[in-house]
Amino acid sequence: MELRLLATFEKVAEVLSFTRAAAELGYAQSSVTGQIRTLETSLGTELFERLGGRIRLTEAGERLLPYARRMAELAEEARAAVAAGEPAGTITIGTMESLTTYRLPPLLEYVHHRHPAVRLALRPTLGDATRQALRQGTYDLGFLMEAGTEHEGLESEVLAPEPLALIASPGHPLAGREGLVTADLAGGGLIGTEPGCAYRDLFEAELAGAAAGGPGSAPGPDFLEFGTIEASKRAVASGLGIALLPRIAVQEELASGALVALDWEAPFTLFTQLAWRRGKRLPAHVRLFVEQARRLARE
Repeated sequence: MELRLLATFEKVAEVLSFTRAAAELGYAQSSVTGQIRTLETSLGTELFERLGGRIRLTEAGERLLPYARRMAELAEEARAAVAAGEPAGTITIGTMESLTTYRLPPLLEYVHHRHPAVRLALRPTLGDATRQALRQGTYDLGFLMEAGTEHEGLESEVLAPEPLALIASPGHPLAGREGLVTADLAGGGLIGTEPGCAYRDLFEAELAGAAAGGPGSAPGPDFLEFGTIEASKRAVASGLGIALLPRIAVQEELASGALVALDWEAPFTLFTQLAWRRGKRLPAHVRLFVEQARRLARE
């Protein structure tokens, strides 16, 4: 089996579209279709079911996919082992808005300027989706912000604890009150990012537990969902409610007085982590990125 054919198969299996795979690989669609047919002929079996305008992997395709990924990783490792000079290659990274915008710029800038042959492809996803993409091999690395640090099928490294801040506008009724407890917060108006975000989900569970006298024993409270951190900050500044966000995302507004931190401490701790598939051999350019992430986390 040719590595070129396996690479094309892996891309089609990832995006489940011949058209999109051709665009991402820089091939004509007819070339991608021809390569898949050549691979199927050499193996004596169909790898994709054609369902009108959609495709999906056959059982044979599902069995081949992990081997195709392992062979691609071995080929990359072999190239890195004999190549001299500057590390090169693409790193597909799953991350989330708060980290991409506020935590990662120094790391991204360092790699971009010091190692221009390393291409970074950032994919915005939340924790569950990032973990699934890592297990499937769609992502090379993933940044997580979670309370748990053990993830099935993944290696993970804690880079740093991620402080949180419960924020409000200076004129909010809770601003300036001391010794707030969770039960005090429900009537303050709640602003949230989308469900699936670890700090939003943990905050919601804490509020529900306080309302019913025990963690998780009542339906979650109602949030006004603004999706992004920037939209949530604007909503809070406008007096629409309070929001729990990573402190790094609001430190400028807290310093300027546009927002205030309420006197409430989250009863949970989140950790920013870097993860990859367990057993995956990290090629040189990916190892370089991991080492720089560790170094910057220590500074």
